Amino acid sequence: MSDWHPTRDKILTAFKDGKPKAHGEVAKATGLSLPAIWRALHDYWKEGFLLRTEKPTFEAIRVFRGRAGFTRNTRSYYLYILKPEGVNSIEIQGKRFVGYAKKHLDIRGARETSKSRLVLSFLRENPDRAFYSTEIAETLKEKGVRVGDVIGAARRAERKGLVYVRGYRTHDCQTPFRQGYLLTWIALNKPREEAIKEAVERTSVALFENSTSPIIERIHLIRDQIISLTQLKDLASFNSLQEKLGCTEHEAYLAVERALQLYPDLKEVKLFNAYKYYYHTSISQEDLKATLALKENYIRVAKGRENRIGHNWEACVEWFIDKFTVGAEFQTQDHRGKRIDPRRITLYLLKPVGDRRNTAEVDRVWSVTPGVFSQPITYVLESKWGLIRKHDVDDFFNVLRWSKEFGVDTENGRGIKQAVIGVFAGGVFNPEEKVHLKDESISLPSYASRMNIQLLKASDFNIKLHEHGCDNKVSVQKLCERSKNEGEVKETLDDIWSNPKKGEEILAKLTQKNQDLYEFEKMLKE
Repeated sequence: MSDWHPTRDKILTAFKDGKPKAHGEVAKATGLSLPAIWRALHDYWKEGFLLRTEKPTFEAIRVFRGRAGFTRNTRSYYLYILKPEGVNSIEIQGKRFVGYAKKHLDIRGARETSKSRLVLSFLRENPDRAFYSTEIAETLKEKGVRVGDVIGAARRAERKGLVYVRGYRTHDCQTPFRQGYLLTWIALNKPREEAIKEAVERTSVALFENSTSPIIERIHLIRDQIISLTQLKDLASFNSLQEKLGCTEHEAYLAVERALQLYPDLKEVKLFNAYKYYYHTSISQEDLKATLALKENYIRVAKGRENRIGHNWEACVEWFIDKFTVGAEFQTQDHRGKRIDPRRITLYLLKPVGDRRNTAEVDRVWSVTPGVFSQPITYVLESKWGLIRKHDVDDFFNVLRWSKEFGVDTENGRGIKQAVIGVFAGGVFNPEEKVHLKDESISLPSYASRMNIQLLKASDFNIKLHEHGCDNKVSVQKLCERSKNEGEVKETLDDIWSNPKKGEEILAKLTQKNQDLYEFEKMLKE
């Protein structure tokens, strides 16, 4: 070693332990800046003080971005070691270290090489992987490559059939994923169909493994479930997909809807205009027809109990509304079916809400005038059995605001008319569910209150019964489960209200009376 040089000696001293090091490790050991290390390592390799790996190493890294979650990038680097005296190449841990020579220069960083060629060389040198455009830009940023350079080079190579580019596929366009487009090299030494199939598979693997978005993972799981069930000549129901995903009904709905957009080979069929099933187009028409017939028969028998309890709950809510709403004027409407209560009201929608296109039904509409000089207040009732979530409240709110009867155009968009209050009656609300707004998280009842919607739950009606003298074992939940139909619900409530002390005895007689119905439903379920 010639004249003393402080920077050079500090860098070379970091290699005295004989272990290969990358520029980042040298920077940490010496405290020098990365640009200074980059230049110095190249110079000392050229001057014969160091040996460098013949090929760069590519490493996938996972970086936490705070609220944005985790991102994955691919970085490339060389390793260096001190050059032993009289040795111009050496192999350590499967990596070949070589002395300086023009043939070993990194062509990606040569000034005479274009950015487009750098991108294509990167993809060609890694033919067994797919990369996001942002990953490639991050890897080659030291060479001045930006994301726009990567996309431009990829599109030009795509037209030549060299690179496969994948993004979100909608009806007539393609948009990038959150981390950019996925790019991979198309093998030219294989049959074209096989090479493209392998390229698609590589992007699918990268999309699944590198995804930081829960909806992407759900989409892949949905596709896998539908394809696997199709192989068994079966259909996937929406409820089974939701259970597999382990998410809310609304989250499952969004994921299924997106999966159908991204994969045209996944199809949806709706039975009885209510129950959704999904299949892959690989199923034959004969098998599809037979499977649909089986599903229709299953729905006829297995959904009976669920529908019965749901209708009983509506009758229960209506009974309490009729009982405790004094001085109210209920709206009525003629229906084609004589069995439909005339106080059930059909609203006309200006815009589709969910599966409802032109109309939507509500259980009751009534008006109350608080005083002589007060404006009437109109209440609109909607009932639903089961666990109620934010999506259900939003759906009811959208029905009201887009209805011709209760919606109104405002400066801030479509809203609900003044003096119109929605009343949503649900079996139970999740007390731990929080609604995340822009600057705060609030409970579901508080969220509904801001939209001028009152929430009623089964326990509210139980309190009325217990205050009237019924035993604590008497509940509307038991009543709905044990009653045969809506008429029996109202008759039983009349009996309980007239004889509150005998409420438990009345429910016991109801259970005995309908024992055959329960056994039949149990048999169908089994």
